[in-house]
Amino acid sequence: MKSQRTITILVLVIALLAILATTTALFSSEGNGEYVYTSIHGEDVVIYGKGLYKHMSSEVAVQGLAQDVITLVAGVPLLLFGLFSARRGSLKGRFLLSGVLLYFLLTYQFYLAMAMFNTMFLTYVVLLSCSFFAFILLILQMKPATLMAAFHERTPVKWVGGFLVFNALLIGMQWLQVIVPAVIANKPPVGIEHYTTMIVQGYDLAIYIPASFLAGILLFTKKPLGYVLAPVYITFLSMIMLALTSKIVGMWLTGYEVFPVIILFPLLLTLTLTNASLMYRNVRPTSQ
Repeated sequence: MKSQRTITILVLVIALLAILATTTALFSSEGNGEYVYTSIHGEDVVIYGKGLYKHMSSEVAVQGLAQDVITLVAGVPLLLFGLFSARRGSLKGRFLLSGVLLYFLLTYQFYLAMAMFNTMFLTYVVLLSCSFFAFILLILQMKPATLMAAFHERTPVKWVGGFLVFNALLIGMQWLQVIVPAVIANKPPVGIEHYTTMIVQGYDLAIYIPASFLAGILLFTKKPLGYVLAPVYITFLSMIMLALTSKIVGMWLTGYEVFPVIILFPLLLTLTLTNASLMYRNVRPTSQ
C-alpha cells in the first residue's frame, strides 16, 4: 500500500479524535433539559437542552447520540481493522478501510454543516479533513483493471449493481417528495425546525446518491471502475444503514413515532450487508 505511513497517521488521528468526539457527546450532561423555541419559520421546536448537543432539536440530538454509539463501537474498530488488513496487503482490507473512511467523511461533514456550534467544532474540522485526504489517497492507489481481475467471474455484479441503483432511486425519491412540494410552495418543508436548510438531503442528492447510482451502473455493465467504486460504496452504505437503524431505535426508545421506518431501515440494512458479503466473498484469495 503506497503512502502507507501517511494513511496510517491520518487513520490513527481519526480514531483518536472520533473517540474524543463521541465520548464527549455521550457523557456530557450540562444544561437544564428540554424547552420550546419558536424558529424563524414560526415552528415550535423542542430543544434538547443538555450536553454537547444542547442547542439542537431533541429529535436530531437523539439521532446524533445514537450515531455516536455506532461510530464508537463499530466505526472506530472497523477503521483500525481495515488499516491493519490493508497494511498487510489485503484487498478486502483496502475496500473496508476506504468504505469506513467514507462513512467518517460523511458523518463529520454533516456534523460541521448541521450540528449547532459546540466545543468539538475544530475536532470535527480535523476529522473531516483527515477522512477526506486518507480516502483520496486510498482511492488513487486502486487500479480499476487490476481490481476487476481480482474478482471471480461468478461475482453477481448485476444483482449488486442493481441494488445500488435501486438504493439511489429509493432514497432520491424519498427526499424529492419532501423537497419538491416545498419548492413549489416557496416555503420551508414541515420539520425543518430551527435549521437553516436541508443539509442532509442536499448533500445526499448532490454527492452520495449519484455516487450510488454511478457505482451501480458501472458494476452492472462490468466496467473496470465499477469494481473499485461498488465494493467501497457498499461498505460505506453498510455503515450508513447501521447508523440509520440505530437512530430509528434511539428515537423509538425515547418515545417518537417511527413506523414504518423501523421496518424499512433494518430491511435495507440486511439487504446492504448481504450485497456487501457477496462482493467480499468473491474477491480471489490470492488478491493483494
